[in-house]
Formats: sequence, C-alpha cells, structure tokens
Amino acid sequence: MGEPQPRRWREQRWLIDSVIRTEGIDWDQPRSQYLSAPCGPEAAADFQLIRQRVQKFADFSSAFELAARRREERAAAAEAAGERVTARENYFVAAVHWAAAQWPIAENNARNLELNERKVACYSAYARLADHPVERVLIPFQGRALPAWLHLPPGYAGGRLPFVVLLPGMDSFKEATVALYGDRWLQRGLGVLALEMPGQYEAAVLGVHASVDNWAAAAPVVMDWLLARPEVDPERVAVAGNSFGSLIGTIMAGAEPRFRACAVSAVIHEPGCDTIFNWASPTYKARFMYMAGYEDEAAFDRFAASLTWEGWAERIRAPYMALAGEADELSPLEHTERLCARLAGPKVLVVYQDTRHSLAGSPAVALGPSPRALQADWLAARLAGAPAASERWYIDHTGRLTRTPW
Repeated sequence: MGEPQPRRWREQRWLIDSVIRTEGIDWDQPRSQYLSAPCGPEAAADFQLIRQRVQKFADFSSAFELAARRREERAAAAEAAGERVTARENYFVAAVHWAAAQWPIAENNARNLELNERKVACYSAYARLADHPVERVLIPFQGRALPAWLHLPPGYAGGRLPFVVLLPGMDSFKEATVALYGDRWLQRGLGVLALEMPGQYEAAVLGVHASVDNWAAAAPVVMDWLLARPEVDPERVAVAGNSFGSLIGTIMAGAEPRFRACAVSAVIHEPGCDTIFNWASPTYKARFMYMAGYEDEAAFDRFAASLTWEGWAERIRAPYMALAGEADELSPLEHTERLCARLAGPKVLVVYQDTRHSLAGSPAVALGPSPRALQADWLAARLAGAPAASERWYIDHTGRLTRTPW
C-alpha cells in the first residue's frame, strides 16, 4: 500500500505549511504538550529546539529524528558508564522522539519501519532499567499481533492487581501513555496494559488495520490474554481511551462484558467521523486512511460510515465516564450526549466549559479538576468496588464543578 493522498491533503498542503510557520507544531492540537508531559522536565529543551526547527510539514520527522538520535547516544553512553538512572531517562525520551518521527509517514515504507525499530529498541532498553516492571507484549490476533507494554506499579511484590487497558489516540502511541515518573495509574496501585488496537501506530506497522469489526473482535482476545496473567485480578479490569481511543474503548466495552468500567476522554463520538475527517486538518484523514488500509479516498469515505459506537454502547452495563470539551472542534458534544443517553448502566458525563477537543488551554481546565486526575480517580474507585451514580458534571470557567442527576 502506498501513501494515502486525500483530495484536501493535496490541495491544502501549502496552507498547512503556512500555518505551521505561523503556529508551529501545535497548529492542529497541543502535540508538544502531550508528547513532552510523560517525559517530564528532562525533555523540555528538546521540544523547544524542535519547535524552532519545524517550519513546514516536511521538517517534522527529521526534527524529531535528530532529537531521538542525540538522546539514544546519550543513553548508551550513560549505560556504558553504569549511570542507570540517566540511561533510562534518555532511552525513554528517545523512544518518544522516535515514535513522534513516525507520525507524518502514512505508509509502511523503509523509513517508517526503521523508525519503529529504533523506537522499540529504545523503549526496550528503558524497560530494562525502569523503576518498575515493564514488559514488551505482542498479543496474537488474526495471524499477526497487537503490540503493548505491560507495566506493574513500583514495588510490586506479587499478587493480583486491578488493571487498566490504556488506549492512545489517532496521533499518539503506547510509549507515551505511561509517564516516566509519577504515572497517574501506577501511583494509584493499578497495573497497566498500554495497548495499540488495530490501526493504531505499531499495529498499523504490523499490518493490523482499523475497523469496528476488528476492534470488537480484539476485545475478548485482549481480555483472555490479560486473564491468563498471574498479576491480573480477573474481576477488576477496566478500559480507558483518549481521543480516537474513546471510540475504540467504547466499542471494546460493548463487545467484552468482562470489563468492569470504561472511562474515555477528549472524545471522538460522531458516527461517521465527518467533522474530524472532512472539516479539520486534512492530516487526520490521511493518517486514518493509512490506519484503515485505504489508498482510495472514495472507498475510504464509504468505510468511514461504519465508524460508530451505535449498536455497541447499548450493550455496556459497566460504569462509564466520558470527559469532553463543550466546544470540541473534532467531535461535536451532541454525539457524546446521545451516546451517554443510550447507556444502560451508570454513567457520568463531564463537560468542561468552552473547552476544545484536547481538554487543555481553557480556564475550566486550568482552574477546575484535572481531567487526567479525575479520570484516574473515578476509574480506580470503580475497580475498588465503589458504587457509581449516573450524573452530569459541568465545570465552568471559574473551575467550579456542578453535579446534577442524569
């Protein structure tokens, strides 16, 4: 398969380059924020230099690759000197940079495969040196594999743990879902399976394409794999997804009743995904065509109509939380409202006033409860057995949280 070339991407490439020169690498989403956050302050200077280097779309991959090579060299030197902490920090940051360098490449060409190999190698080196157990995972699926990283909390000494399956968004990846230090899930005593479902990042590299059928079929496969692990409490497994992972996570929860809770954020819930594919930056559509295995745009448009939670959300009986921006520019809030209304079990819809898709950069987010902490606390409470009420939560521009019954 070659690189997808949707019409708007071809026609508006010059415009994307002009916007990047003006707005930088965060023109379509706060990319540098969510990539740097798991790395901590150690990587701040890297992202500052990358922002300076990227003046057009073609600069993106090479700027991140340059940063990745520098970090990998520094990590190898530190490891050779016996400086394990410095080595692991640099391997982690290098892996994130290698993965970010893959993002503009919408085909499995030699360059994408090389970048993926370096990413996996650096994260594997980080896993050897991490302050908690980390394991590379390849879950067999349809003759291929779903890639993941299994994380256990620091100080884990045996026994069965509550677990959360973490799903990244369209433009993110499993290596950035668990923080280098102070991770919100591990610090709450949860084990984590940082997973890429069909079509997501390395799964696409491995030839496993995105579709509702594949996501639904993968859900029991993932659960069976988890329940075969001695670290996993079979009665306390949940799923959490961000952005496009919110759609995938919802479908997984509907397809697999053994998930005890589902919490999604920065939602993509519009059936058919017209807004994100046809009204937002054309990079989204080009990326997802690659994820789904389409070169022909007309064929993809027909396929896109199948991207819906309808028929799956209605099956969910477990507690469900959705955190959404009131002014989401990629998936209008009305679709999440409709989804939640269809749920048969307890549900909480959290809406941040005047906030865009990323759940960042608004007074409601800055002054109110952190979406990341809110999601983690709610999910941890469900896995601890606390009952869930069906409520709407509204966080206004002063940070005040108002709860009303559903």
